[in-house]
Amino acid sequence: KLTATPTPIAGTPAAFFIQTEDKSAKFVDNQPKGNLPFMKPEDAQYFDKLLVEVDEDALSPEEQKERKIMKLLLKIKNGTPPMRKAALRQITDKSREFGAGPLFNQILPLLMSPTLEDQERHLLVKVIDRILYKLDDLVRPYVHKILVVIEPLLIDEDYYARVEGREIISNLAKAAGLATMISTMRPDIDNIDEYVRNTTARAFAVVASALGIPSLLPFLKAVCKSKKSWQARHTGIKIVQQIAILMGCAILPHLKSLVEIIEHGLVDEQQKVRTITALALAALAEAATPYGIESFDSVLKPLWKGIRTHRGKGLAAFLKAIGYLIPLMDAEYANYYTREVMLILIREFQSPDEEMKKIVLKVVKQCCATDGVEAQYIKEEILPHFFKHFWNHRMALDRRNYRQLVDTTVEIANKVGASEIVNRVVDDLKDENEQYRKMVMETIEKIMANLGAADIDSRLEEQLIDGILYAFQEQTTEDVVMLNGFGTIVNQLSKRVKPYLPQICGTILWRLNNKSAKVRQQAADLISRIAVVMKTCQEEKLMGHLGVVLYEYLGEEYPEVLGSILGALKAIVNVIGMTKMTPPIKDLLPRLTPILKNRHEKVQENCIDLVGRIADRGPEYVSAREWMRICFELLELLKAHKKAIRRATVNTFGYIAKAIGPHDVLATLLNNLKVQERQNRVCTTVAIAIVAETCRPFTVLPALMNEYRVPELNVQNGVLKSLSFLFEYIGEMGKDYIYAVCPLLEDALMDRDLVHRQTACAAIKHMALGVYGFGCEDALIHLLNYVWPNIFETSPHLVQAFMDAVEGLRVALGPIKILQYTLQGLFHPARKVRDVYWKIYNSLYIGAQDALIVGYPRITNDPKNQYIRYELEYNL
Repeated sequence: KLTATPTPIAGTPAAFFIQTEDKSAKFVDNQPKGNLPFMKPEDAQYFDKLLVEVDEDALSPEEQKERKIMKLLLKIKNGTPPMRKAALRQITDKSREFGAGPLFNQILPLLMSPTLEDQERHLLVKVIDRILYKLDDLVRPYVHKILVVIEPLLIDEDYYARVEGREIISNLAKAAGLATMISTMRPDIDNIDEYVRNTTARAFAVVASALGIPSLLPFLKAVCKSKKSWQARHTGIKIVQQIAILMGCAILPHLKSLVEIIEHGLVDEQQKVRTITALALAALAEAATPYGIESFDSVLKPLWKGIRTHRGKGLAAFLKAIGYLIPLMDAEYANYYTREVMLILIREFQSPDEEMKKIVLKVVKQCCATDGVEAQYIKEEILPHFFKHFWNHRMALDRRNYRQLVDTTVEIANKVGASEIVNRVVDDLKDENEQYRKMVMETIEKIMANLGAADIDSRLEEQLIDGILYAFQEQTTEDVVMLNGFGTIVNQLSKRVKPYLPQICGTILWRLNNKSAKVRQQAADLISRIAVVMKTCQEEKLMGHLGVVLYEYLGEEYPEVLGSILGALKAIVNVIGMTKMTPPIKDLLPRLTPILKNRHEKVQENCIDLVGRIADRGPEYVSAREWMRICFELLELLKAHKKAIRRATVNTFGYIAKAIGPHDVLATLLNNLKVQERQNRVCTTVAIAIVAETCRPFTVLPALMNEYRVPELNVQNGVLKSLSFLFEYIGEMGKDYIYAVCPLLEDALMDRDLVHRQTACAAIKHMALGVYGFGCEDALIHLLNYVWPNIFETSPHLVQAFMDAVEGLRVALGPIKILQYTLQGLFHPARKVRDVYWKIYNSLYIGAQDALIVGYPRITNDPKNQYIRYELEYNL
């Protein structure tokens, strides 16, 4: 990019002339012809043949096939969802006709493309998945090619890529068979390249999970004993490790054989083989927890010798294996082994190696968690060294070490008690390093959440409150760790916090006034965490003061902060009650009405919760007109994306209807059925059903059924949907209303519109399940006669609704009635008829197998067999 004015180069003519346009240049068309999707520039190298128009009839069959596959793949990769669906189905159905060669020759290069996006990779993986099922054994010649492309997915950092890789290899193994998989992957086991060996081991683990571990055991035995190269032994043992990681407790039946296969690796002359063997044993023990110690008997001795002789990486792996074996042992053995291994662990506390630190911490955690280890031993032998070497700033800086240290310290506290640990770290809450303070806070929070505050004396309590206040005020970045810690500690101390509450509230008020939005948000969040404690301590005056301050801050411009302020108000209203709330509810609610218009999800959710709470507990403080105004605002919230907001809105409608009577609210809702937007209508129907449930159905049904007269599809479907939800919600109350709605449902079930019939079927299902056992069989049989003609419909949604209605009626009417309807079609000459009737019969059989016996014909006894069941003829 030039910033200076260009000066003519010396020796060029000073005059400037306009260049003449070259008319001969042609526009290059880089988009395929016909009904094909848009092609990206980077796709051109794979789909270039589609850019050239050719007469397809003149091509050879091979070329025609190639073009066809290319078109389908382009549609799958770049097409719209309907186009993609059709192409996927086509490529799946014709895969045997296309053949494995032409298909994989095009799919595999695409998968290798460096510009491939995650979504496109997912689609191509789907293609391979589908065609593998169809091709079955035809895929054998291409197994190696597919593996070369798919194996790298197994070590991708993206979890979904790894899952997709596993899925393909698993299907490939099922299609090609074990022998092909082994013969194809065998050469890669002792490949020079570590990367190839690693991915091969992972692929073998997937094959084992697909075809079962026993089928691979003989092969693994041979590989792990290989004399030819240590690489093969290393990979074989790695396969066992990966099987354990992938399959978890499913290895238990084969644990003994797996341990026997790899045990000799502990004394191998190659350092790497010894290390991987110990890691594989650790993985096996972890997968087998808490069972299977008998299977590891043979390796305890070599492991034991190993930790006394090895150093560095080898020692770390051996320690890890012992760490996972100790939890499997009986208490007295665990105690003995822990004491023995502790000497080495304490020596390794000083190790500068990060990996070693993680393993040592993990093993200490496992040892302390076992039953046989006494608290006294941990206090005297482990704690002094532990705090000296691990509780320092360096550990707080590395995320993984930080996690592991916190977990181990919490585990030790479970054994030796909270005060023992909290006493040692409480002063560090005032450390100058913030990351370290966070680590201390998180540890104390978890310890107190587990063990409570019973053994924390008054001196420690003072130090604790002083420390958390300091740590809270001195944050430079507002973090959820501090917030959780503060909240948990205050909640656990409960009544003992009373003397410190004025100080805590002073801090909160000071921070609510801070210029940083994050600080204000965190202060408001803290109020919602500790409101319950303030109530326990009977500090209602303080809470009233906080309520007034929060009310003044409702003009907050940052939505995240406003959401937290509303959350805090909600917490205070919850514990202080409606009568004592300051500001009074009649002032608070009109301030909330305009906030309902805010489009931020957090604000919407907290605001609607608060309004709902008021509508539920203190509706009388607000005029009916204000509630109606809120109803109109709530209708907008029914469109929210977040389900929690829609659910809270619908519940609030119920509370408001209860407060001001259903008629006004219902008028608003019924008008809303006329809108175009589906989601809005669905939420409205749910709200109508909730109003019916809270104010009794007879207040809603007349208006709702009257609305069905409006000759507009949306409204009628809305009414039917409302009836469906209504009967679902009111359950057995429906018995009083079933006869009233029968004519309406008859009309809907005779309508030409599919959706009418579908929604009516859904309503009948809920109705039938609600009135089971209340003697409404006459109405239900009447409705069944209207439902049954929909038996041959092809629309999937209607088929599902029909089946649901029949299932519901089966419960209410008994299976024999439905069986009588089904018998006429079970042996019909037309297959289409038989299919549907058998589908219904099968679901009948699954649902009410025992009750069908009565409906079967009676067969008289013959000399050999006695068929009659006399007990079926008993009459009471």
